[in-house]
Amino acid sequence: MSARGPGNKKAMTSPLVIAIDGTSASGKSTTARRVARHFGYTYVDTGAMYRTLAWHCVMKHMDLHDEKAVAAVCRKWKTSLVNVDHHVRMLVDGYFPESEIRTSEATAAVAIVAANTKVREWMKTLQQSCIQFGNLVMEGRDIGTAIFPDTDFKFYLDAPLAERSKRRWADGVQEDLAKRDHSDSQRASNPLMIPLGAMVINNSGLTIEQTCQLIVDEVNRRLAARNY
Repeated sequence: MSARGPGNKKAMTSPLVIAIDGTSASGKSTTARRVARHFGYTYVDTGAMYRTLAWHCVMKHMDLHDEKAVAAVCRKWKTSLVNVDHHVRMLVDGYFPESEIRTSEATAAVAIVAANTKVREWMKTLQQSCIQFGNLVMEGRDIGTAIFPDTDFKFYLDAPLAERSKRRWADGVQEDLAKRDHSDSQRASNPLMIPLGAMVINNSGLTIEQTCQLIVDEVNRRLAARNY
């Protein structure tokens, strides 16, 4: 990839957000991290935020289906956002549960927690506050539709279910992706959908490098077209 990013007055005074949405195991995280590194932007993994809440609720032995109780946690727990090496981390009582949120227990719980309307409202405010860290590459499932719907840089990654399932198994993660896809697309609050104006990338058969290059090229094209 050629190293190029916005450097004019508009980009510097108004933080730019590259939104990367998509289905589970579509390569959002790896792609977003590399695109962020390429442009020198800050990377935000919104899925990790939901996983952190899911992990916290599991640790508290809560009934995840008790929506009021789970939503109450968001109002009570002590969280903060920090930027470490251009990577936003969500701390709980000053602690970053980096490995804990990737366990099978957290993975099983996150879809339930993420479907909670009040949780999504709380997360929206938190995630929008990440703009304090400057230019962002933010990945998730509703970035281009709910969190930063006005950004000019929206991308949606996808691949066939069979291909995405292979990726999960290769990572040693057991997850019912068909069930997660249904949950994400059918939830009442900010369901997973292709954002208006997004570039859709079916990356089946593409390498991470090829997927990243498509995004970098499109970002540069849109930057030039809008005279950023």
